[in-house]
Amino acid sequence: MRDIITAGLDALGLTSQVPGNSPELLEEYGRLLLEKNQVMNLTAITQPDQVARLHMLDCAALLNCADFQGKTLIDVGTGAGFPGLPLKILVPSLEVTLLDSLNKRLDWLDEVCSSLSLTGIRTLHARAEEQAQVKGFRDSFDLATARAVADLRLLAELCLPYVKVGGLFLAMKSVDSDGEIEGAARAVKMMGGRVRDRVDYTIPGSGVTHRIVVIEKVAPTLKGYPRRWAKIQKDPL
Repeated sequence: MRDIITAGLDALGLTSQVPGNSPELLEEYGRLLLEKNQVMNLTAITQPDQVARLHMLDCAALLNCADFQGKTLIDVGTGAGFPGLPLKILVPSLEVTLLDSLNKRLDWLDEVCSSLSLTGIRTLHARAEEQAQVKGFRDSFDLATARAVADLRLLAELCLPYVKVGGLFLAMKSVDSDGEIEGAARAVKMMGGRVRDRVDYTIPGSGVTHRIVVIEKVAPTLKGYPRRWAKIQKDPL
């Protein structure tokens, strides 16, 4: 994994930007992921080379879309830690909050952070739509990320409330998401955002092309949003 990650970071033009021990730490993270995946459902990707490319390098590509140095980031629905944990490894000055509704995943992520001696990273057991109402979280983060397989209308309502005005929400989507992005225009606007860019990239060594939708927060999120999850699902904006 380490050689694949090292070559991939170079192909993405990131080698000079990240610490020299990043490939080593990402490899160890991948090893711990595959080990835990034998007893807990964390990933459907089970080959080490694929973990290196489709998890680690896929997440690393975000660094070409924004400045992460010294910023605060919340990773909404982090799951096995993607993309928040790789971003923290690649940008040590980044303050990261990993939010998820499943506590056992977060317990494992705490173990990983301890094993890798990472600081400036916290896990948070909460529902995204509820935590976004809490002072100190709402309109508070420089960056929010989501790699969840969900419609952008839903993700915008869940994630944009966390972002401060002038900050960014980075949604990881497929390259055939044009219709989804257009369909989410109302939701994005109501949450105080505007789509600033669509960045397509090919994961080095994989032939797989993904897209990052860059949404800028231009106004505070309206009071009353996000709504309850059942309402969000039943009646997307």
